[in-house]
Amino acid sequence: MLARIAHDLYWLGRNLARGEHTARMLDGVSQADLQSPIDDDPWAVTLSWDGVLAIMGAPALPGGADREEALRSLTVDAGNPASVRACVVRAREGARVVRDVISAEMWTAVNRLYLEIESGDFAGPFGFLQRVKERTALFWGATEATMLRDEAAAFLQAGRRLEAADMVLRMLRVALPLGREDGASDGQALALLQAVGGFQAFRRAVPAPPNAGPVARFLLFERAYPDSVAASIESARAALAAADHDARVSEPVLRLSRVAADLEFRAWDGEEQDLHEVLALVGRELQSLDRDISSRYFAGALT
Repeated sequence: MLARIAHDLYWLGRNLARGEHTARMLDGVSQADLQSPIDDDPWAVTLSWDGVLAIMGAPALPGGADREEALRSLTVDAGNPASVRACVVRAREGARVVRDVISAEMWTAVNRLYLEIESGDFAGPFGFLQRVKERTALFWGATEATMLRDEAAAFLQAGRRLEAADMVLRMLRVALPLGREDGASDGQALALLQAVGGFQAFRRAVPAPPNAGPVARFLLFERAYPDSVAASIESARAALAAADHDARVSEPVLRLSRVAADLEFRAWDGEEQDLHEVLALVGRELQSLDRDISSRYFAGALT
């Protein structure tokens, strides 16, 4: 496959997944923001609007962000590259370039989302977020049903899963309280679960209340949950291994294998762990992975 095509598919996956996860996060935090906190537990996992901007790498707003300002900045602000609108615009442009590689159903899903966003015909910010979640789900469903399982699909899937890992990792690093994570008891970790759409999955998998420690370990280690960091990294590893002509010597595949193995070991380790240290370690590995992927697969993409 041409490096340019692989590059466009990879970033189509990343941009669309970034828009989807941003919409999920904003919807989840909005729901939590409308609920009155039970108490002022200092160990609570909270996702303030300033924290949401920090997760997305957006500049802090003077005097602190409120819901309306943060929602506008991260949904329809064309001047903010971290907004959902900007992500969809980039994804649609990438899809346009590779229209002969993706299916007609995939193109229709992403193009219709783009046109709906540009029209501005939504019932407020929550209607906007719901539409983004629905259209991105339609795109990924069409991908599973209509796209050939070849190198193109592998690069698209790798971009999607690495973006999911990065987004959840950033949420955890911003939201997880410093100190003993098991101290949270007021249920504010629900905001974190709602931000990734994992509340029902957590309830089924974990026989513990949704406090900081259990929620963080679930989103970090639980391989049965597809958007956990561990599951996303394993899926990205499998996708790149399928796309690589010699995965045994591929640095991106080897790096992902090491990270996946380390997370699996830590998941089974019964000793108390500093989750902030684990998050920082995985974050550094993902930063190095970006360089590895660009060097091995996309070296000629922009020349």
